[in-house]
Amino acid sequence: MHNEQPLLAVNNLTHLYAPGKGFEQVSFDLYPGEVLGIVGESGSGKTTLLKSLSARLIPQQGTIHYQGNDLYQQDESARRRLLRTEWGVVHQHALDGLRPQVTAGGNIGERLMAIGQRHYGEIRATAAHWLQEVEIAANRIDDLPTTFSGGMQQRLQIARNLVTQPKLVFMDEPTGGLDVSVQARLLDLLRTLVRELNLAVVIVTHDLGVARLLAHRLLVMKQGRVVENGLTDRVLDDPHHPYTQLLVSSVLN
Repeated sequence: MHNEQPLLAVNNLTHLYAPGKGFEQVSFDLYPGEVLGIVGESGSGKTTLLKSLSARLIPQQGTIHYQGNDLYQQDESARRRLLRTEWGVVHQHALDGLRPQVTAGGNIGERLMAIGQRHYGEIRATAAHWLQEVEIAANRIDDLPTTFSGGMQQRLQIARNLVTQPKLVFMDEPTGGLDVSVQARLLDLLRTLVRELNLAVVIVTHDLGVARLLAHRLLVMKQGRVVENGLTDRVLDDPHHPYTQLLVSSVLN
């Protein structure tokens, strides 16, 4: 039982492009240090939901409170500031979250400048430290992201997002398209950083193995609605809804 205020409180959130396209009536609370997984097949509405949760798409109905404040009662500039400072967004395709023509160190340094840091030497030293945190050699600091492998680009994107020590990070299929061995290293890194930084995370994935490794709780979505939710092990080991049972059995078979 949580005694603290939720970091993110979502109530009856709805955004439909057409019947069955989008999501509707989604509610949950997210607490500091907690990882919430959103799972479901393609077209279930999970990515659209993530965009609304992260203030990149204004929902048609419902409310999101961040640290007790109504997110959509704030002006757009305040929401943009959150995305640059207290929040992070990790995209499935790493270059969507990086500036390809800016060096690795510059990509990380931009986030530090967004929170007011101006000392070049300190910014560069912090960027070098964070490259090492995500297992990228510090001597790659002046290299462009386009010279990195897919796994390295994803780790750089994570460093860019976490360097400001945000309170909340949104992740959209962060291991998608990566080789199995690269996925395993990235998942291990994410678990470590979540624990060390006490991060709250909302992660969208179609991979139940990723969900089991990272998420404390799961929302299972089908055609825009949450059909099951609960602790990850309970949902995956003893699924109640027929759709969840189908998802789990399709992985096991």
